[in-house]
Amino acid sequence: MKIIAEHDIPANTGWAGDLNQGQVLRITATTIVDFVAFTRDDLTRRFDQARTKVYNMKIFVGAGDKLVNKYNERIMTFLADGFTEGTHDLQEGMCSGPRYQLAKDEGRVKEYGRGEIEIPDHGCWENLSRALESYGIAPQDIPSPLNLFQNMDIDGTTGIMKHTNIRPRAPASIELRAEIDLLVAASACPDMAAPHGGQPIRLMIHEA
Repeated sequence: MKIIAEHDIPANTGWAGDLNQGQVLRITATTIVDFVAFTRDDLTRRFDQARTKVYNMKIFVGAGDKLVNKYNERIMTFLADGFTEGTHDLQEGMCSGPRYQLAKDEGRVKEYGRGEIEIPDHGCWENLSRALESYGIAPQDIPSPLNLFQNMDIDGTTGIMKHTNIRPRAPASIELRAEIDLLVAASACPDMAAPHGGQPIRLMIHEA
């Protein structure tokens, strides 16, 4: 395996970079990672949660599934999934400072799963916005992400969603292969529902 690049991303920060067609991105973490992708030569063609769910006909994606953009183009293939304890989320958006403040104002912080704890002043919205700023992508143009390692409790009848604290017991890895040249970005979420809060994540880009 030829390693192209490796990056250590501190907790509650973000990263963005190029991923060429055929290259594989490995993400290793114990807490939530918010992940988005854009077609490199047309950044308006972005990963899309809804199209991805419809293409795969499931709300949980894993090894063998495709990530799809709004134009129904297959942009990535989910090659490997080491998160055996739970599933990845395609329902929620991104956490943010204002979202946490709203939860505090409404007395709903405990819904995150770790009780009334101190809220962070920023989250994945800000992390991805900062990481993608130099590429000319405005915050409002960042799509809702694939929330890796975020196991949600979703009632299939009522549609009610609940956060859980189910996370990898030890660092787990997923691998995504680029089907076209991409700009990709990831945020190491502050992850208020995780047993030990947000943690650093590790990224590796390698040849398939």
